[in-house]
Amino acid sequence: MFGNLGWGEVLVLLVIGLVVLGPERLPGAIRWTTGALRQAREYLHNASAQIREDLGPEFDDLAQPLGELNKLRGMSPRAAITKHLLDGDDSIFTGNFGDPAAPSGPSPAVPPVAPAAPEITPGPVAPAAGPAAGAPESGSAAPRFDPDAT
Repeated sequence: MFGNLGWGEVLVLLVIGLVVLGPERLPGAIRWTTGALRQAREYLHNASAQIREDLGPEFDDLAQPLGELNKLRGMSPRAAITKHLLDGDDSIFTGNFGDPAAPSGPSPAVPPVAPAAPEITPGPVAPAAGPAAGAPESGSAAPRFDPDAT
């Protein structure tokens, strides 16, 4: 139910509860909250058992589309593109273009290495009557770099 709640969040909630409720009322509030959650869980379990009992074998027919919806719910944009546009071929994401036997994903032992960025040095300041700012100088292949503009 609270699968995304970690120990850090629980500790923060306890500290906030201690500050707001005080040390004398905090244990009672925790007991009330756990009892309410336990009762809600029991009600949901009984309701699903009652529906399963009333529908009988038709419940499985109802559960199948719900299972498909859960699959769609967990689909990421990358998985959707891979499944529907690339017919399951995820080589565009993994880089394994020619080798179908290669594992689909980066090797866990070797982290990916980014290529080194070229070093950019600031160029000379253009005179007032010179070319527009950022335009390459005549004879220069790269535009000037202004370190104050970044």
